[in-house]
Amino acid sequence: MQLMLQPDLLGGWTLVRESGQIGGRSTLRKEQYLDQAAALAALEQARDQQLKRGFQLMFAQGADAPRS
Repeated sequence: MQLMLQPDLLGGWTLVRESGQIGGRSTLRKEQYLDQAAALAALEQARDQQLKRGFQLMFAQGADAPRS
């Protein structure tokens, strides 16, 4: 699963979740948030759920290091 935060044109934020097999079908879901703090909290919650399921963090990019 890939998780991304993207700013939108109206000052809000979008959490993009992409899941599926590499080279195969994938599912793209987008969730809108009014501010960056709420979007970041949702991203961290989704990340933590995946880590609990046994997935591994493979790559992280952003302004700050991921919080544990």
